[in-house]
Amino acid sequence: MNAIELKNISKKYGDNKIFDHYNLEVKQGTFLGIKGRSGRGKTTLLNIMGLLEDYEGSLKVMGEEVKPKNKKKRKELLENVIGYLFQNYALIDDASVYENLKIVSKEKNKKKEKARMLDALEKVGVAGDYLNKKIYTCSGGEQQRIAVARLMLKNCEIVLADEPTGSLDEKNTEIVMKLLTQLNESGKTIVMVSHDDAALSYCKEVIQI
Repeated sequence: MNAIELKNISKKYGDNKIFDHYNLEVKQGTFLGIKGRSGRGKTTLLNIMGLLEDYEGSLKVMGEEVKPKNKKKRKELLENVIGYLFQNYALIDDASVYENLKIVSKEKNKKKEKARMLDALEKVGVAGDYLNKKIYTCSGGEQQRIAVARLMLKNCEIVLADEPTGSLDEKNTEIVMKLLTQLNESGKTIVMVSHDDAALSYCKEVIQI
């Protein structure tokens, strides 16, 4: 089964046509890299897959067609199936690490919830008492790893990553890409937009648009 399937997708901004009857199949369990020159629509394509942009055509997620105007289905998929990893981390700067992780936590037992959070942070290499730290006190590399820990807690089936290493140095790029590889090996489908050949080398397949 395909995790994501796009058929005859069209998208334009004003008179600027980004996609014209574009087709793409993303196999379940793959790690797909998308590259291309700036302005070719890589982020737009990722946002269409992630139900963040309207479009014309047919989009299926985990075998189920999703209509652009079906807000209930979009909300359900974003809460339970699709997870995002952004270049700017999409964390709340003035909130604690705990508060940022709690956004996706569905654990009702607070003791178990904290244990799961600490376990996720340990797996991404953020050791020590980080739960009470404010996000703005963490380095860029730490913030991106915290964002990966949040994905682990969300337990989504599909991860969409938009330039996840774009602002990281070589060391942190390697750490984040190894973490994404681990997520993929655990069964998650990953689609990543990147201009970084070193990051793209971790993908199972790469397409250019």
